[in-house]
Amino acid sequence: MVARALLGKVLVHGGRSGRIVETEAYVGAHDLACHAARGRTARTSILWGPPGRAYVYFVYGMHWCFNAVTGREGHPAAVLVRGLEALEGFDGPVRLDGPARLCRALGITGAQNGADLAASAVRILDAPAVRGRDVARGPRIGVDYAEEWAETPLRFWVRGSPGVSRGRPSRRRGQADSIR
Repeated sequence: MVARALLGKVLVHGGRSGRIVETEAYVGAHDLACHAARGRTARTSILWGPPGRAYVYFVYGMHWCFNAVTGREGHPAAVLVRGLEALEGFDGPVRLDGPARLCRALGITGAQNGADLAASAVRILDAPAVRGRDVARGPRIGVDYAEEWAETPLRFWVRGSPGVSRGRPSRRRGQADSIR
């Protein structure tokens, strides 16, 4: 799964970079938490591909959220990057635990929507994979409206990382599953 594979990779923009430590997968139009579930619109058309593009959207009238489009062309899927650990370009300590905080800190806005993540100002760089025992998974955050999809364990994070968001998982609470 791409959401798991992105852990440890490096997100770069605006002379700043961070190691990806938390992600959430949105797996297609059948996934009621995915923006594609309501059909193709001007806002969501980027989700239909090609993969490797940025899907950046505005939420709650005040925050940007960054996603990597991951589905094959014609299949709307993406991974929300929820948390980073700071690497380069920050003046002092910075909180990157949460999709809005990381976008604000890296200067990611709607201007990056549709950007090629391999060849633009916003990029995801390869880096060593995170060991399986260091990865946890559980339900996504903030998608209670998505019925059974709210409980689907499509959120991945690096155990013990300060970059992991503090949001509460949707509906169910409990121990996270280890990824081996």
